[in-house]
Amino acid sequence: HQHYTVFSLWDTYRTAHPLYALIQSERTNDFIASMLDMYDQSGRLPVWELAGNETNCMIGYHSVSVLADAHAKGYAVDGARMLRAMVATANAPVFGLPDYRANGYLSIQDESESVSKTLEYSYDDATISWTASRLGEPAIAAEFWRRSQGWVSLLDPETGLMRPRDNGDFMARYEPREVNNHFTEANAWQYSFAPVHDLPRWKRM
Repeated sequence: HQHYTVFSLWDTYRTAHPLYALIQSERTNDFIASMLDMYDQSGRLPVWELAGNETNCMIGYHSVSVLADAHAKGYAVDGARMLRAMVATANAPVFGLPDYRANGYLSIQDESESVSKTLEYSYDDATISWTASRLGEPAIAAEFWRRSQGWVSLLDPETGLMRPRDNGDFMARYEPREVNNHFTEANAWQYSFAPVHDLPRWKRM
């Protein structure tokens, strides 16, 4: 297959890749194959891959979202291989993932950009859950759906917005319009709309 590179996935997973899956089927097949090859070669799916090198310069592991979307749209993928790659990437011991798995969220002591990382990990985990469910793996689906609820720990009932955690408590100094190192190129207002994978629960809270 054609091998593709430069997967700037934080920039493309939300809209570009879902569009490609609708209008660029041949390329999408090659995107899928290229991503799975990268997993075979490195042990992780691409995060923000540039010219054959993983830069890790942005957050999340959004290749799982791209794969999940393509699979849901009927692309022929080796399901076992894809799910294995998704789970391994989500369980890698990098970028706060061990703390996220243990606590359900990241605090400011765990990682910079802790709010954004928690919210994007939660979304990615939801896509893994849905994929596992389609593939007949209910235990994996349940585990990753549980993980996908990490966003709830950051939703501040006082403001109704996402708020950083500081040693388990909500951070005292808080200006939701401020762009700072608790968020990735955004602020609390923007990231408070992030739990798109669980809008019914988000709307109730």
